[in-house]
Amino acid sequence: MAPIPATHYDYLVIGGGSGGVASSRRAASYGAKTLIIEGGAIGGTCVNVGCVPKKVMWYASDLASRIKEAKEYGFDVDPALAKTFNWEYFKPKRDAYVQRLNGIYERNLAKEGVELLYGWASFNKDGSVNVAKKDGTNDTFTADKILIATGGKPIAPTIEGAEHILDSDGFFKLDTQPKRVAIVGAGYIGIEFAGFFHGLNTETHLIIRGETVLRKFDESIQHTITDHYVKSGVNVHKTSNVTKVTKLEDGSKQVDLDTGKSIIVDEVIWTVGRRSFLGLGLEHVGVEVNSRDQIVVDEYQNTTKENIYSLGDVVGGVELTPVAIAAGRKLSNRLFGPEIYKDQKQDYENVPSVVFSHPESGSIGLSEAEAVKKYGKDDLKIYNAKFTPMYYAMLTEKSPVSYKLITQGANEKVVGLHLVGDSSAEILQGFGVAIKMGATKADFDSCVAIHPTSAEEIVTLR
Repeated sequence: MAPIPATHYDYLVIGGGSGGVASSRRAASYGAKTLIIEGGAIGGTCVNVGCVPKKVMWYASDLASRIKEAKEYGFDVDPALAKTFNWEYFKPKRDAYVQRLNGIYERNLAKEGVELLYGWASFNKDGSVNVAKKDGTNDTFTADKILIATGGKPIAPTIEGAEHILDSDGFFKLDTQPKRVAIVGAGYIGIEFAGFFHGLNTETHLIIRGETVLRKFDESIQHTITDHYVKSGVNVHKTSNVTKVTKLEDGSKQVDLDTGKSIIVDEVIWTVGRRSFLGLGLEHVGVEVNSRDQIVVDEYQNTTKENIYSLGDVVGGVELTPVAIAAGRKLSNRLFGPEIYKDQKQDYENVPSVVFSHPESGSIGLSEAEAVKKYGKDDLKIYNAKFTPMYYAMLTEKSPVSYKLITQGANEKVVGLHLVGDSSAEILQGFGVAIKMGATKADFDSCVAIHPTSAEEIVTLR
């Protein structure tokens, strides 16, 4: 048997984000000779310009709220201290944390025996993978099996003055805190950015096309978060589109809306969605993409080309870091693991997801509109709870809780749970397990409530 060339691998992974790293490490643990190629920083969107630094900003903003509230709880703390956030101190500290995570990723890959190469990968006409490295040189590789997990990138604005607008990635490069900011977009990125900017005392403008934010979520979340943001002082510009951004002499930006209104801010951040990161020469290997430029895959992550697979944000669907990780591991289990994994695939039903808004919100299962469409209104029973948590009994300014439980059929199987309120992310994780297991309303009712908590309301709904 001829020796395998040094440039040939059992498994070649294009993209060093969450899904690619997880899949490459799992493959290597089974003895597969594995190479992972990353064009930017290891860890992908989540580690570098997504979940991790975003959540750190959320913590800072949340802490500012607690400082403002401490006096009403009897502490001799000047609420004005909440306005003294030191961005110039905090940003380098946040960036250093991300860099430490980059190092941890690199060490974990090495520990598992995965080779890591930095550079931009693309398919040649002969089906091999060319890597343009940062030193200007190129390498070529072949592999028995190839995974494309390149993720996504922010959608860029095309309006006049787009050069004066930051995308969501660019936000993390800001060295100073803007005193005034306009955020464009009603999705989870825009809502999270608006929440922590407002919490850190930046004058915050949120520009949305519709009447509510988070329109992919249940209407209870849409209305609760929208109303609370307006009430708490975020300047929400509803049914508005940006038509032009002009940089003024003092460096500030004028944002013109199609409503005829103009806003003057220091920074404009565009958060209207993300699209797949392609430019990979897929046409050379026959990998099909759909009308949204997402790679087409089946339920086993197979593309239209045999032995080429894809997962994560580049295929669309459920675009969440833990989903990409789970899909990547299961793919490698199936490809390189023992026989018991030969049919393993990722389940995309009942995936919990949260928005780190202020307060947090989260969902699992169907929204009310989706449930009505699937089962019909008469086959559903819906339970709601709205209240102010005990924590706010001591405070002048309140934060809402809204819980909705959607059940279906005579046995009231839980098909949707939608939460708004403090600690919703932590609460949803546990209830997500129950719903994934097929819990009914009776199962929820049979669990003894933990008192006094907000979450107890979920098991005492009437």
